[in-house]
This record gives sequence, structure tokens and C-alpha cells, in this order.
Amino acid sequence: MNDAQKPQRDYKDTVFLPKTDFPMKAGLPQKEPGILARWQEENLYRKLREERAGREKFVLHDGPPYANGDMHIGHALNHVLKDMVVRTQSLLGKDAPYVPGWDCHGLPIEWKVEEQYRKKKLNKDEVPAAEFRAECRAYAQRWVDVQREQLKRLGVNGDWDNPYLTMDFAAEATIVSELLKFAESGNVYRGAKPVMWSPVEKTALAEAEVEYEDIVSTQIDVAFEIVECPIPELVGAHAVIWTTTPWTIPVNQALAYGPEISYSAWRVNGRVILTATDLWDDFAHRAGTTPWLSDGSGWTLVWTGRGSDLAGTVAHHPMHHLGGFFAEPRPFLPGNFVTTDSGTGLVHMAPDHGEDDFELSKAYGIGPKFVVEADGRYRDDWLWLGGEDERRMSVINPKFNAPDGPICSDLREAGALLSASADYTHSYPHSWRSKAKVIFRCTPQWFVPMDRAILEHLDTGAEQRWENEGGTQEPLETLRQLAMQAIADTRFVPEKGRNRIGSMVEGRPDWVLSRQRAWGVPITLFVDRKTGEYLVDPAVNARIVAAVREKGVDAWADEAAPDLLGPSYAPADYERVTDILDVWFDSGCTHAFVLESGRWPDLKWPADLYLEGSDQHRGWFQSSLLESCATRGRAPYDAVLTHGFTMASDGKKMSKSLGNTVDPIKVMEQYGADIIRLWALSVDFTEDHRIGDEILKGVADQYRKLRNTFRYMLGALEGFDYEAEGVEPAEMPELERYVLGQLHALDTTLRQAIADFDFNEYTRVLVDFANEDLSAFFFDIRKDSLYCDAPGDLRRRAYRTTLDILFHALVRYAAPVLVFTAEEAWTTRFPERGSVHLQELHPLPGEWVNANLAARFESLRVLRERVMEAIEPLRREKVIRSGLEAEVAVPAEAVPSGFTDADLAELFITASVVRGQGDAVTVTRTTDHKCGRCWRLLPEVAEDGALCERCGEAVAELDAAA
Repeated sequence: MNDAQKPQRDYKDTVFLPKTDFPMKAGLPQKEPGILARWQEENLYRKLREERAGREKFVLHDGPPYANGDMHIGHALNHVLKDMVVRTQSLLGKDAPYVPGWDCHGLPIEWKVEEQYRKKKLNKDEVPAAEFRAECRAYAQRWVDVQREQLKRLGVNGDWDNPYLTMDFAAEATIVSELLKFAESGNVYRGAKPVMWSPVEKTALAEAEVEYEDIVSTQIDVAFEIVECPIPELVGAHAVIWTTTPWTIPVNQALAYGPEISYSAWRVNGRVILTATDLWDDFAHRAGTTPWLSDGSGWTLVWTGRGSDLAGTVAHHPMHHLGGFFAEPRPFLPGNFVTTDSGTGLVHMAPDHGEDDFELSKAYGIGPKFVVEADGRYRDDWLWLGGEDERRMSVINPKFNAPDGPICSDLREAGALLSASADYTHSYPHSWRSKAKVIFRCTPQWFVPMDRAILEHLDTGAEQRWENEGGTQEPLETLRQLAMQAIADTRFVPEKGRNRIGSMVEGRPDWVLSRQRAWGVPITLFVDRKTGEYLVDPAVNARIVAAVREKGVDAWADEAAPDLLGPSYAPADYERVTDILDVWFDSGCTHAFVLESGRWPDLKWPADLYLEGSDQHRGWFQSSLLESCATRGRAPYDAVLTHGFTMASDGKKMSKSLGNTVDPIKVMEQYGADIIRLWALSVDFTEDHRIGDEILKGVADQYRKLRNTFRYMLGALEGFDYEAEGVEPAEMPELERYVLGQLHALDTTLRQAIADFDFNEYTRVLVDFANEDLSAFFFDIRKDSLYCDAPGDLRRRAYRTTLDILFHALVRYAAPVLVFTAEEAWTTRFPERGSVHLQELHPLPGEWVNANLAARFESLRVLRERVMEAIEPLRREKVIRSGLEAEVAVPAEAVPSGFTDADLAELFITASVVRGQGDAVTVTRTTDHKCGRCWRLLPEVAEDGALCERCGEAVAELDAAA
């Protein structure tokens, strides 16, 4: 047989092909639970604490979610972000513990338990309070256990066996202790002010428990007859007020005018009507079909002047014929809050039901009447609409306020209703739990004053701090001043959070502490029945705290009063307060019982970071700020990070009724937790952001590319031994040295992103580096060397050494994002070296940075893109099958210095490259033959299937070794 007849050799066994057990198909939903179980078995969290013991601490204090339902997508995003913060700080070598917690008291849980009662047709008020609280406690514990497993499944690493719960007896005792600090320093008072009240839930609400929705209300114009006035023409005239809350008319006690507003009185159909001059036309349009204005008679101007001219004016209430309260005079009062934006320029004052009303009336000696009861109905003894009349219903009932409802009907019969129409659309507060409208209702409540001097009550250390830092500035004395200074001293990410919380604190009223519910920490005060003052006795307070620490909130009971008061006080002389604390006070105290208690010795006070949704500027961020400033003189955190809300893919708010919610538990079942994590860290979470099926598919595709990057590196590094193969960077080819410089730049960018909490940037540059710098460039160029160079070739060894460096870096960079995948990749290569999450970042050598080399390669990559674009049309037209068949001519001036034509052919993955004179890149098909081993088309290959010089030498070396 001659040579031509010999069968051609198959060189497949001489080519190195990547080999790894790391599969292309992730199978995350099946694989992740096993990895999670191993972490739990090995107690990864405690191991990490031991590894980082003695290092610089970074403490993120977890804000407590409510324990009342399954984890939703907002929970998932929030906890992924927290986990990312903790893991990246740990990656930097810090001791970054994470203690999760839950808010277990308050209306959200009580409301759910009440719903169960209602389904059974039971009345909560008929059940002993201790028994009801026990059910609330059990309900909360059940959901703590459920949410804990769901959050662990998300890959969040924390002290899950020892979380903090606000319902733990020790936590309840600390909350009581913090309250008593306020009381002992005189920073609690009982007063009557209008607060937002839910007639459905029968309790006061905090601003953070309220959401605003558009509603359509009845708007009415009501005439108040003037009986006294320094302007003779106005005696007997009718002052017109406009309101969208007809139910407040039965509690009217005065009228307010704007001192600088222009008013006019017109004679119409024999009556004189007074409104703001600029609002007369609007009023006339609303009342144009009523007998007051509709007979077509002319209008005559009787008087015009400024609001200040109305001082001393008195009017009748429209229902004055009822006598009693309604027969009392209604004075005109100057109100700077009165505007001409809408209405009539005259505002009726009901101090029971409005902040401005209350403050203005109080200044003139007019107090609230406490007419509306907890369920939103008028008192039985109220002359108008009280008692058991069939018309008696809640004031939030639309029928009650309708144009044909009892209020309007009675006003119409009294001849005082000038207009009534159910067509006014406006934003109105609702309880975010019951979704029912709330009202402003004046009731006796417990408050923390915002503007009372408190500095003298702070710890000595806090006093000294302000003294030292304040210098010559005015002393910070009030809670508002201390809080505003603390806001100025705090870092906010994003920065706009500073203005958001600052504007809220700057304008907020006194803090309403009390709630009229059963499930919560009690306001543990005894009030002297004679003086109305609460008892301040450190010994009594110490007994109260000790009792709560032993028995929880049930320790605050009538039968316990004698023991708590002790022998110095007679129980009959004291009223035991039965209100509970605003749940925001509970959560505002978490810094005290979590960071300071010593139960979690890994933590410290103050926290480095609080992280929650932007709604917490009015919630947890603010209550923690106020509580800490009042007791410790500063915020309990050094920085605050806020995220926006997750919207549906079309940008709409998620709603079960719309069917556009995304269940993270189902997403984990379909895609895996790492996909949720990659989504959460890829969006700009500082703003509202979106999720949906198509978005998740895009994230899954992004994940597959990252996974394939790891798979390729693991396969390419199969059998790598640094001792035998390793190459020092200084000895490497320029391409490897360039990539190490790019890795150094990536490392710098990622560290800055960690410092900035810019995880969108962190994830983006990591993904881009893996896809663009590695897969599409470095790996693409060097795969030929990996497959076909002789094992001992310097270029191949340098490539594998660089891959080893890249793997160690990238698996660490990816670990906080893809917690399960990074672990899988790490243990695939190093099964005996523990978890990747115990690893940390080490500084990369500065000598890897070479600006000149980087600039040359960046220019080369631009030219490479032009070459690939020029090849693509020929490939589509099947003139060539790949760049290996292309002969390329490039503009000579576009080639950076230092690269030979052979270098260019290797870097562009083409048959050859020459330098031409024009500006264009030209491509033709080569006539060279194809190497039977590396498939490159080269002049040195005599015929298709023969070997090029490189492959011939490699095969000879391999054959000799074999």
C-alpha cells in the first residue's frame, strides 16, 4: 500500500478537550436544596464567624418584616440585597454577621387572628385577653417558621437558629425599658389630638400604616348665618363653607378665614352670600341650580374687603334650632392655612377631626367634644344623629355622606344646604390592612413630644458628644433638632433619601405612641387618679421590666398591679394604662435589644447599615432614629440604603386582583434561587423596577452564559498543577498580561461598587467581563492554544495559569450573587477545601497594571470588531464557513504598534492578515490547505489533512511520551 492509499490518522486523541463534571444544564431547583442542606449540616454561618473572628466588623441590622404570610417578591429582593451586603463585606475580609428578625406584635397579626374569629362567628372582645394574645403569639410563630425556611431557601446566610423576635420576653422587656426611659425623662405625655383612626380596626394608626387611594366623595356648600359682625352689611348674611366630609358638620365649632384673602358679599334673591372673591364663580357654578341662585335675579355686590375685616364675626350653626351645643355661637377665627385653591375661602372648624382645626381652635380656647366613637358612629347622647336612630351608621359609610343621606337631608330641611353632589375625586387615606377609609379623630392618646427640650435627659456621653461637636453652634435640645442633626450625619444611599426622611421629620407632629388593641407591648404606666400624672419611680419601673422579662406582656395585668407598685403605693390610687405601644416603637427599639443586649455578641452598636424599602423613611428608619436620638443622642445607624418597589413587567403595581403578581417560591421551583438573586442584583433597585416571565427568561439566559464561563474554565483547568505548569506573569505573552490587567481593573471596580452599595454596577461589570472580555475574546482566541499546543508549551502553560487566576477571582466575585452556583463550581474543582463562602478577596499585584499595554489592546479590539463585521457577510453567504478560512487586509494605520501580522491572525482567528493602504477592511477566501489537527489553513500545510509545523511537533512529542 502506497502513502496515498494509507488511511489518514485521526488526531482526536492528541487534542486536549476540556473535561469537567460541572454540567451545562444547571438543574438549580433540584440541586440547590442539597447544597443548602450541606451548609446547614456544616453550620456554615458559625464557621464563617470563627474564620472572621477578630477582624473589622460590619453590622447590617435587619429590619423586621411582619410574620403574617408567605414571602413575596418584595421580601425576596430585600433579603437578597441584605445578603449581598453581608457577603461582599465578608468577601473583603470583614466580620459581617447577620441576625434576621421579625416584627411579631401589632395590628397586622391581630387583624389576621380576628379574621379567623370572624369566620367562626366569634367576637374577639369576648375572649380573655391573655388567651387572645396567646393565639396571636402562636400565629406569629407559625409564620416566622414558614418565612425562615423560605428565606433560607433563597440562599440567605444568617443566624437562622437564633433570630430576634419582638415577641420574645427579653425583647418585650427591653421595649418596656426603653419606654420607661422616655417616661422617666418626661418625654411622654397624655393629650387629646386628632390622630388618624381606623373605625374598622378601632385604633389609631401611624402614618406608615396608611396608604392613599383616589375616591369619589360628596362635596357640599353649607350656609352659616352671621349673627354678629363689625360690618353692618354682613349681619344676617350667610357665610358659605365647602367640605368633602359632610359628617364633620355635626361637630363644627367655628369658621376660619384667611386674613390676607379678599372676600365679597353678594345679594342674590334677597339673601346676602359671603365667599372669597376669587372663588365666587366656582361656588355659583356648584350652587347654580339651587333656589338660592337659580331664579335669574341679578347679583348685587354688597361688600368687599380683606379677611382681617371679619375679626369678631359670629355665626349660627345651621342646626342651631336643636339647642344645646348647636345653639352655641360659631366665631370666625384667622387661619393662615386657609387658601383660595378650592372651596369658598371659608373653612369650617371641627377640632375633633382635623389638625389645623384642632390647633386653631385650641389657641382660642375651643376644645374637642369627643363625639365620634371608636367604631365611627356618633355618641348615643349626641343631639344630632346620635342614639339608636335607623340613620345611625359609621361616618365612613358613603350612604351617610351622600347627597340624599342623613347629613345632607337635615341640612337641606334646615335651609342651609346650597349644593351637594357626589362627584368630587380626590386622594384619601386608607388603612393598608383593612383597606377601609380612615378619619381624623380626637381621642386621648400618649405622645412623645418633638419640640420639648430633652438634652438634659440624655446619657452623659451623648451630652458630651453634642457639646464637643457642636462648638459654637446653637445647642440641640429637642428631639426634632437631634433627629435632624442625626440625618445630616448619616450616609444615605441613594442620596435623595436624606431629603425624604428629613422633610418628614422636619414637619411631623408629636409621635402618637398609643394603640387601642390587645396584641402588643403595653404602655406600662400607672396614672395618679387625682392628678392625672403618671408615676415615675425607678424601683417600680425595675419591677415592671423584671416582670415582663419573666412573663412577657401578660405580666401587665390588674391582678399584678399591687406587686408592681410595691408597698409605697395604693393600687386604688392609680389607673393602669391599658393601651399598647405603636408597633413602630417596638421596631424602633430593635437596635437596643439586638445590637446592645449581648445575646448576639458578634454584633455592635451602632449598626453600620440599615437597609429597607423607601417606605421605611416614614416607618422603621424614622422610628429607630427618633427612639435612639431621644435615648442616646444619635441615630442607631451610620448609613441607610433604600430600594424601590417591584412592579409588574408592564410597570403596573402588583395586585392579586389583577393577576400580575410574581411568586418567588414558584420562581425558585421553576428556575432556582440563583435566578432570583441575579435578577434582584441586575436591576436598578434604588428605583422602582420590574419583573415578569420575559424578564426572568432574559435573566436565565444571562445566567447560562455565566455558568458556561465557569464550565469552560473548569474543563480547561482539568489536571492543572501550578507547581508543574505555572508561569509567572512577567514571563507570559502580552495577551495574558493584558487580561490580568483587565482583571485588576475589574477588581478595582467591584471593590468600589461594594463601597457604594452599587450592586447593579457590580453585577453588570462582572457579567460583561465574563461575556465580553473572556468568552468572546480571551477564551475565543486561546482555545486553539489550549487544544493543540504541546502540554509544555509556554503559551499554553501561561494560558492555563491565567485561567487558574481568573477562576479563583471570578468564583469569589460571583459567590455573593450566585451563591449556589459559585459553591458548585468551587467544590467541583476543590471538593476538599470547604465552602467558597469562607474565602476572601486578596489585593491583586499592582504590577499587573500596564496602561500602555491596555491601550494597545483596546485599540486592537476595536480593529478586531471591524474584522469580524467584515467576515460576517461572507460567512452568511457561505463563501467561507469561519474566520479560519479568511485572508484579511486591514488599514495599516489602524494597527497598534508592537503586533506582527502573525499576531493579528492569531488574535483575529483568521488564516492570515496583511496591512493594506485604504481605510477599509477587506476579506477573501484563502487558498491554503487545512491542518488535519488544528484545522487552521496555513501556507505550510501541503495538503488538506496534513499537519502544520506546530501540530507536527506536538504530535511527535505526545507520541514519544506515549
